[in-house]
Amino acid sequence: MSLGRKFKPGLFLKVIVAITLGALLGMVASEPLVRVFKTFNVLFAQVLKFIIPLMVLGLVTPAIAHVGKGAGKMLLVVLGIAYLSTICSGFFAHICASNAFPFYLNAGELSPSAVSAKDFQPYFDLKIPPLCDILTALLLSFMVGVGIIFTRSSALQKGFDEFGAIVKLTIEKAVIPLLPWYIFTMICEMSAKGVIAVVLGSGFKIILTGIVLSVCYLFIQYCVAAAIARKNPFKCLWNMLTAYLTAFSVCSSSAVIPVTAACTRKNGIRDEIVDFTIPLCSTVHMCGSTIKLAVSAIAVAYLTGTPLPLAVYAHFVLMQGIAAVAAPGVMGGVLMASVGLLESIMGFTPDQTALVMTLYLALDGYGPACNVTGDGAIALIIDRLFKPQTHA
Repeated sequence: MSLGRKFKPGLFLKVIVAITLGALLGMVASEPLVRVFKTFNVLFAQVLKFIIPLMVLGLVTPAIAHVGKGAGKMLLVVLGIAYLSTICSGFFAHICASNAFPFYLNAGELSPSAVSAKDFQPYFDLKIPPLCDILTALLLSFMVGVGIIFTRSSALQKGFDEFGAIVKLTIEKAVIPLLPWYIFTMICEMSAKGVIAVVLGSGFKIILTGIVLSVCYLFIQYCVAAAIARKNPFKCLWNMLTAYLTAFSVCSSSAVIPVTAACTRKNGIRDEIVDFTIPLCSTVHMCGSTIKLAVSAIAVAYLTGTPLPLAVYAHFVLMQGIAAVAAPGVMGGVLMASVGLLESIMGFTPDQTALVMTLYLALDGYGPACNVTGDGAIALIIDRLFKPQTHA
């Protein structure tokens, strides 16, 4: 039976193939062919811009509504710690990456003035305006989600659940499968412009930076959590290694919940705390994915010579931490939920956003690996804060 199964490459492999083929084809492709690819690239970017606000409305709204069911003290504490950890990871990435990149990346290397004068125009540019901007969708989602909690509107919740299922289906069956093609066309154009060596060389350094920072952040998390829980941080972190490696290979936080729960129990966490905290954190705690996204965005801004004031970046991180609740169950969910914020808050162009997406997806596993391992740290804190016989 196994011989009859068709091999289905994962998104990671498809992205690597797209980068390789795009780099090679761009060296020999004629201008008309590159313009065909550019046309697809521009059109897909417009579709993305249209879908992202709908994704926020369809996925963030029911996520908030479902999380709010049976809300109690423990729920609020877990949500608060998870959000704090997520935004702290973004600021941690900013401090470290901003100070590290000048040592091995060249500022403005991909700025318009430094890039080849070649400019490939699409054959047509079809405008698809979104129904609303990303911030409007985010605020509306929060308002409706909280409103459903307090009004207990089952009809409205069911409607958003079904709308979310449609949006999720669109992303999984249309957007995600086309992402490698989107990356392929962008890499092909860069190769035709003669800047692919810079992109690939810098990309390796950027990804390695993200991995190192995510591991360092885990050490910080466990030092803090273990100090509160009065446990050995290194032993606790070691017990989570299986969850880290599994999430690294599967590239999903929610898919490895059973493994994360089993590893968390090894740290002496009570079953009721594990059963409550781990599934919830897989929905709202995205520290690793935030580090990966932040490092990629900061690098792109640095390489393209785009100013990135701290106030603008802080605005992005605070909003991205909320948008990340749309991520669970959707491959590349944190990235998809944040694309609109990159453009609306940080002022990125579609080309810059595409480059961030490429860097983010080139090695997807270390983000979810950091996410699930960090969930164990939150469980340590919750287990200490809530004494036995105390339930939410």
